[in-house]
Amino acid sequence: MKVAITGATGFVGSHLVQQLHSLGYQIIVLTRNPDRGRRVFPVANYPQLEIVGYTPTESGSWEDAIAGCDGVVNLAGAPIADERWTEARKQELYQSRVIQTEKLVLACTKATRQPQVLVSTSAIGYYGTSETATFDESSPPGNDFLANLCQQWEAAAAPVKNSDIRLVILRFGIVLGMGGALGKMLTPFKLFAGGPLGSGKQWFSWIHISDLVNLIRFSLENPQVEGVLNATAPNPIRMNELCQQMGQIMNRPSWLPVPSFALEMLLGDAAIVVLEGQQVLPLRPQSYNFPYQYSTVKPALEEILA
Repeated sequence: MKVAITGATGFVGSHLVQQLHSLGYQIIVLTRNPDRGRRVFPVANYPQLEIVGYTPTESGSWEDAIAGCDGVVNLAGAPIADERWTEARKQELYQSRVIQTEKLVLACTKATRQPQVLVSTSAIGYYGTSETATFDESSPPGNDFLANLCQQWEAAAAPVKNSDIRLVILRFGIVLGMGGALGKMLTPFKLFAGGPLGSGKQWFSWIHISDLVNLIRFSLENPQVEGVLNATAPNPIRMNELCQQMGQIMNRPSWLPVPSFALEMLLGDAAIVVLEGQQVLPLRPQSYNFPYQYSTVKPALEEILA
């Protein structure tokens, strides 16, 4: 397949490009920073990869790269919990997801040869947060900032279906790999100061990076896969259990919690991403018999931390 990818230089995107390249895919990387793209994917290692510069929120000559692609994977979006949600930051989160997706959909629909499938990202923040409820793909949306952002993000992708382009929306859980959210949690454990964030009772719905990359490829390659899929492992856990498992594997204590007020002082409203969670089940990937490599968290952590 020939596939165009946005957000390819990020944590998930770089793993996806590595796998697809190893399998012989033709890959076009759409990036705001072509120089960074060439550093991440040097031509010596990726001779068949094409890097195209683009402004995600604006139409332009980059749209020509979509024509002739079999599939498009949309992973672009500013990091959700790296800083406070000021009004300016909220606008950036909106622009980098909703407006960017609208422009990408427009490029897909007006291409002289349209792609067959668009795999677009959303997040389990769609459901809101709860310590007691269980959510699957049929559950209604929440009503907080993240839930509203996810609804708008998904709505921006929906018009692609009017052109008979298959649409798959993956609602990402917390992605576990060497980097991303887990990378930030490792430092206190290495310093013998690890422990749960906040109460520790919040649900942590996760997916191993290998399973996520495989699910994206599964969505590209299988014409029967469409609609919304929760990109999470079948067995979510609570934060305190995750930290206990990390402590055991690293042979480090895991009893020193990070108090909620400290994270709220640092991140403001954005602290909700780590202080509150949701128990999310991937019923639709399971209905397609998607083969998880890591369905429980201990083997996933062992593989990553090894």
